[in-house]
Amino acid sequence: MTEEKATINKDMTIGEVVKSHPQTVPVFFKHGLACVGCHVANWESVEQGAVSHGIQDVDALIRDLNKAVAAPAAA
Repeated sequence: MTEEKATINKDMTIGEVVKSHPQTVPVFFKHGLACVGCHVANWESVEQGAVSHGIQDVDALIRDLNKAVAAPAAA
């Protein structure tokens, strides 16, 4: 199995991720991070947002975000 290069990492801001990859919004919601449209999302990293909302498995969130980005767009 080949490991794909991650597009999203824990240091990117939530706003940056959502702006570049809007298909990630449902993933944030699924993990309990519903503040993707909040003004804080523009400067808060994915990791900071996850931790401040009680998400303990930040790595799982990052994996799911990258899966959403890598998935082919629905027709």
